[in-house]
Amino acid sequence: MLRSLMPRLALIGDFNPEVVAHRAIPQALALARAATSVPVEWDWIGTETITDAPRRLAGHAGVWCVPASPYRNMAGALDAIRFARETGRPFLGTCGGFQHALIEFARNVLHIGGADHAETAPGAGDLVVTALACSLVGQHGDITFTPGSRLDRIFGGAVSREGYHCNYGPNPAYRARFEMAGLAFTGFDREAQVRACELVGHPFFVGTLFQPERAALAGRSHPLVEAFVRAVGE
Repeated sequence: MLRSLMPRLALIGDFNPEVVAHRAIPQALALARAATSVPVEWDWIGTETITDAPRRLAGHAGVWCVPASPYRNMAGALDAIRFARETGRPFLGTCGGFQHALIEFARNVLHIGGADHAETAPGAGDLVVTALACSLVGQHGDITFTPGSRLDRIFGGAVSREGYHCNYGPNPAYRARFEMAGLAFTGFDREAQVRACELVGHPFFVGTLFQPERAALAGRSHPLVEAFVRAVGE
């Protein structure tokens, strides 16, 4: 895996200055860089530019699949996630990035060829991402983490209050199949609904339905973003 004195991070998504998360992510990374002393740099990579992920992302030491899906090129986003998963590069997927990490895993690890997203393919037979019972757009809530999990260690065993901007999440009908294959759901809201996952055995592969980057809008460095940056710099 590529490592350098100044590691570069790929931000996978279609940058839009009107998207709050897109404005927050550079601030979150800058705060994490200062907190960790890891001199990470980053590049926005539009999904429409990804036709050969290994070639396009070869110079990047980590991948963050960012919010604001549907993406212009869903296949490009999925290929970038697969590249990070298969090469052991640190991966973070927030909101839409988390949702698409589930789709990639379902298609390429669980071999559910028709795995899809209810927002973009509502008639698909295997919707691993479906509409939430209640919208989380503009909502905040407490998250607890499975004791002993990577996320639990990152948050020091504490409950974390997080913000959302989403209408879709993991379909509970597929939870057992994901977990049997090593994708563990380890973050939950107060109603025990899944809000985060991590891939067992991977150096760093985390997905969250919440948006940790939003802490930067209040000037706070977020522990998950710091942990991700540390992993990119290792």
